[in-house]
Amino acid sequence: MRPISGDVKKILNKYGNKIEGQSGKNVMDEPSSNGVFTKEYETFRLESLILSNSLYERLCNFSSTLMNIEPKKEDEAKLAEAIRTTHLNITPASAYSFATLVMLFSILLGIFLGAISYLIFGSVSIVTVLIFVIGGIIALKPIAKYPIHIADMHRLRASNQMVMCILYIVMYMRHTSNLEHAVKFAGEHIDAPLSLDLRKIVWDVETNRFSTIKESIDYYLENWKAYNLDFVESFHLIGSSVQEGNNQRRIELLEKALEVMLEGTYENMLHYAQNIKSPITTLHMLGVILPVLGLIILPLMGSFLGVKWYQLAIIYNVFLPIGVYFIGFKIMSQRPVGYSEGNILEDNPRFASMRKVNFLGLEIEPKSYAIFLAVIFLLIGFFPVIYHAFGYEDIVFSFGNYENFGSLMGYQVSQDAEGNTIESGPFGIGAALFSLIVTFGLAYALSSYYKAKSRKLIGIMEETKKLEKEFQGALFQLGNRIGGGFPTEMSFGDVANNMQGTPTGNFLRIVDTNIRMLGLSVTDAIFDEKVGAINQYPSSLIESSMKIMAETSQKGPSVVSKALISISTYLDRINKVNERLKDLLAETVGSMRAQISFLSPVISGIVVGIGTMITSIIGSLGPALQQATASPDGASSTAGQFGAMGQFTELFPIDKLIPPFYFQMVVGLYLIEVVFILTILANGIDSGVNKLKEEDSLARNLYKSAIFYIILAGLTMIVFNFLAVTISSRAVSGGGL
Repeated sequence: MRPISGDVKKILNKYGNKIEGQSGKNVMDEPSSNGVFTKEYETFRLESLILSNSLYERLCNFSSTLMNIEPKKEDEAKLAEAIRTTHLNITPASAYSFATLVMLFSILLGIFLGAISYLIFGSVSIVTVLIFVIGGIIALKPIAKYPIHIADMHRLRASNQMVMCILYIVMYMRHTSNLEHAVKFAGEHIDAPLSLDLRKIVWDVETNRFSTIKESIDYYLENWKAYNLDFVESFHLIGSSVQEGNNQRRIELLEKALEVMLEGTYENMLHYAQNIKSPITTLHMLGVILPVLGLIILPLMGSFLGVKWYQLAIIYNVFLPIGVYFIGFKIMSQRPVGYSEGNILEDNPRFASMRKVNFLGLEIEPKSYAIFLAVIFLLIGFFPVIYHAFGYEDIVFSFGNYENFGSLMGYQVSQDAEGNTIESGPFGIGAALFSLIVTFGLAYALSSYYKAKSRKLIGIMEETKKLEKEFQGALFQLGNRIGGGFPTEMSFGDVANNMQGTPTGNFLRIVDTNIRMLGLSVTDAIFDEKVGAINQYPSSLIESSMKIMAETSQKGPSVVSKALISISTYLDRINKVNERLKDLLAETVGSMRAQISFLSPVISGIVVGIGTMITSIIGSLGPALQQATASPDGASSTAGQFGAMGQFTELFPIDKLIPPFYFQMVVGLYLIEVVFILTILANGIDSGVNKLKEEDSLARNLYKSAIFYIILAGLTMIVFNFLAVTISSRAVSGGGL
C-alpha cells in the first residue's frame, strides 16, 4: 500500500474532524476490534500470564538452575510438543530436572526418617525407608512426563468441543462467507480450551505472526493431524468453501465439512467402545479388587513384617490412588471426539452466587461448610482415642451370655524383649465402629461440598438440555413461519402456542411476552441483560442460533428462514449422532456405575469385617492363652493342650497388629478415593469434560457408596466380632477351636 500524501492527509483530517465531532471517532485511527474481540485478546493474555506463573513452572525453572538433566531424544521431542500445546514456559530439560530432584528428595527423606527412627527408638523402620525410596524411583517417569499429561488433558477437553466448533463455523459461514468472523463466532460460544485455541488463531493474525487467517489455521491444525484427522479435514473443507464462487457449491462444501466431522466421530467412538471394555475390567481388578482383597492378610503381615497402619496408609491412600488415577486417565484420554453440553458455570458467571450454602441463616462458601462438617465428624470418630488420652477407664460391652462381648477402646499392654511396656490399640469393637464415623464424615463432607456447588444449577442444566433437544423443531417451525410471510415478531407467539407446556414453548413465550408487553425488539427480547429469555435458559447452542437469526434478519425474511431451517437440520443430525454415541457407551458406563455403587463398597465392607475378626481373635487369644498356660492350677494336660497354641500366638505379638480402628479408616479412605476416581472416569467416558455433571455425580456417588459401605462394614464387624468372641471363649474354656 502506498503511503498517504500530505495533501490527501490534510483533506482526511479536515473532514475527519467533522465526523469525529459527530461520532466521537477518529477516521485516521487504525480499524480497531470491537469490545468482544478485544476482550478475547485480553482473556488469552491473562490466561497465558496465569499459566506462566504456575507453581509447576516455577519448580521446573528452579530445578534447572540446580541441575540440568537432558532427556532422551525421543522423550525430548514428545515433551517439546506437549509444552508447545499447553503454552508452558519450561523446557524438556527443566521438566526432567524437576523430576530428578523429586526422586532424590524422596530417597533422602526416606533415609532421613530411618536415621531419626534409629536415633529416637533404637531401630530402623525398613518398610518406611523402602516406601520413600521405591516411591521416589517409580515417580521419576510420571513426573518427568507431566507436561504430556497436561497436553493430554488439554486435547481431551478441546476434542470434546470440536463437533460444536465445526457446527458454529458452518452455521455462521452458511450466510456470511467470512472465515475470520466465523472463527471468532465459534470462539465466543464454545468452552475452553478450544475457545482459547481459536482466539490464539486470530491473535497470531493480529500480531502479524501470520498474514492470513488460513495460514494461522493451517499452523494450528498441525497439532491435530496425529490425533484427529477428521477435525483437520473439516477445517480444510471450510477453508475451501471461501474460495468457491458458486453459492450452491459453497454450501455443499460446508455441509460436507459437518458430515465428515459427525461420521468420523461416530466411527471413532464405535472403535473406542469396542476396545475400552478390557482396560476398564483390568483397572477394576488391579486397582480395586486385588488391593482391597490383599488387605485381608495385612493384619497377619503386620506381625511378620512390622507394617504399621500409617505405612499402610501411605501405600493405599497416597501411592495406589495416584496409580489408579493415571491408569484411568490414560483410558479416558483415548476417548475420541464427542458431543458435550456447555458448562453454564463458565458461560454464566452470575450463577456463581447459587453455589453458596445457607447455614444457620448465613451464606457461606461450600469449602468452608465441608471443612466444618469434616472437623465435627473427625472429633466424634476419634472419641475413643481422645477418651483414652484423658486417662478414663475402658468401657466393656456385654451381650447375652457374653460378659466381655467387646470394649470401647480395647488398648492392650505388652512387653518387648527388653522388658519395656508397650501400649497398643485401640482394638475394641467400639473404637472400630466409631472409626466408621470418620469415613462417613469425610465422604459426607465431600458430598456436601459438591452438592452445594451443583444442586441449584443441575436443574437449570437439565431444563436447558431438554430445551436444546426440542429446539431444532422450534427452529424449523420458526423458519417455515417466517418463510411463509409471517412477521418475525409474531412468529414466536405462534410457535409457542404449538409447543405449549414444553421448555421450548416457555422460552418462546418469554420472547413473545417481551416483544408484546415491553415493546422490545426481537434481539433485546432474547438477549437483554435483565429480562432476556436467554437468562433463564443459559445455552450456547440456543444463544448462537438466535444470534445468527438476528444477523441474517438484515438480509430479509427468506434468508432468515433458510438459516433457521438449515440450523434445525444440523442440530437434528448432531442429536442423532449423540444418541448413537450414548448407546455405544451405555454398557461400559453402566458397568462402571455398578462398580462404584455396589461392588467396591461390598468388597471393602466384607474385607474390613474379616480383618477386624482376624485381629480380634489374635488379640484376644494371645493374652488369654498365656494366662491359661501360666496358671499354677493348670494340669500338664492343660499345658500340653495350650502349649502349641501359646507358641502360635507368639508369632503374632499384639503390639505389632494393626488395630481395626486404623485399619478401617485406611480401607474407608481408599474406598472414597476409588469412588472419586471412578466417578470422574465414568463421567469423562460418558459425557467428556462436563464439570457440573461431574460434581453432581460425585455428590450422589460419594454419599450412596459411603452409606452402603458403612452399613455393610458395621454389620460385618459386629457379626465377625461375635464369632471372634465365641472362638476365643471356647479356646480359653478348653473346648477347642
